[in-house]
Amino acid sequence: MTRCDDFPRGKQPHRRSEFPLPVPVTGAWLEGDPVGHRQFANVGPLILESGLSLPDVTVAYETWGRLNDAGTNAILILHALTGDSHVVGDAGDGHRSAGWWNDLVGPGKPIDTDKYFVVAPNVLGGCQGTTGPASLDPSGRRYGSRFPRVTVRDQVDAEIALTTALGIGSWHLVIGGSMGGQRALEWALLGPAAGIGVDGIAVIASSAQFTGDQIAWSHPQLAAIRGDAHFRGGDYYDAPAGQGPHNGLGIARQIAHVTYRSAEELDTRFARVPQGAEEPLHGGRFAVQSYLDHHASKLAYRFDANSYVTLTESMLSHDLGRDRGGVATALRSIRTRALIVGVDSDRLFPLEASRTMARLIPAADPLRTIHSPYGHDGFLIEFDQLASIVKDFELSLEERTAPH
Repeated sequence: MTRCDDFPRGKQPHRRSEFPLPVPVTGAWLEGDPVGHRQFANVGPLILESGLSLPDVTVAYETWGRLNDAGTNAILILHALTGDSHVVGDAGDGHRSAGWWNDLVGPGKPIDTDKYFVVAPNVLGGCQGTTGPASLDPSGRRYGSRFPRVTVRDQVDAEIALTTALGIGSWHLVIGGSMGGQRALEWALLGPAAGIGVDGIAVIASSAQFTGDQIAWSHPQLAAIRGDAHFRGGDYYDAPAGQGPHNGLGIARQIAHVTYRSAEELDTRFARVPQGAEEPLHGGRFAVQSYLDHHASKLAYRFDANSYVTLTESMLSHDLGRDRGGVATALRSIRTRALIVGVDSDRLFPLEASRTMARLIPAADPLRTIHSPYGHDGFLIEFDQLASIVKDFELSLEERTAPH
């Protein structure tokens, strides 16, 4: 076996490329790609908060289970920043990653698809089938730099249009984590205003307003993508494979991933251990650097740089209190039953943000806390804890909404 200290000073062992195959200019789902389990709804034009409009919006979504005759068993699941509609299922044609909540959703699971009709849309501005920067505009050109800014409220408006298209009059539960939790909060206000009932919301590892600290963490991520020479101002879709902004996207992902995990977990898991035979003193990497490189390359193959910018900017604009008299007033105006869940080691969405929501929403249950060393990603990892919390809330919702 070759040891790290067997390499001469100034030399380093050969490192496997983090991009072993040509990276497509975008990891977006494009027309002609395998559909997988996606379904598509054309919801027509959408007027945005900015006053601009998207003339022809398509929403990609997946469903599980069956809507009952009374239409009272529908659950809406909202994904986080780099998630998509593929909540449940294996990776395969049309789906580069396995379902991100496989342990929570399915027959006999906490969100029981034998009992509930579950819908998961890809978010407006995303890159997995819903209209976004990689989509074709009515003239047949990819939007690219011309895709307008969208807000969380715009995204919920698109989901309201999908709800109407599906013939759903009310949601038993709207549940989401992180960016999905922001939309769940807006659903509590925008859904009833649009005539769509919302029995309950579950807001997991999220907040009612993006903070200065969160904006600060987001800023270098956006700069990394825009600073990539291959970004071309957002118009890179005609470039050959390997010539897209995957380096900038990868750096953005590395910055973000540090906020998704806790300092305790990274130090306990990796400490100062070198990566394999690499010697950091001679130009090699520490194991934690290799770990971040891996997540950078993984995202480049399945996501779109423009969508990353679009969705990050939608989170920057997130403010439940905008034009509603402030955050506290907006939270107090929510009449929907609410489950608020925080992660005790979350440094991206600190527990205090969840505590505030649980305190101010009149019909909120007491704050539930996931105890985890994994930080923000605890809501995607600690399934045993989350399953119990969600199941308890569903049962209490059923008791409250059952006919007497």
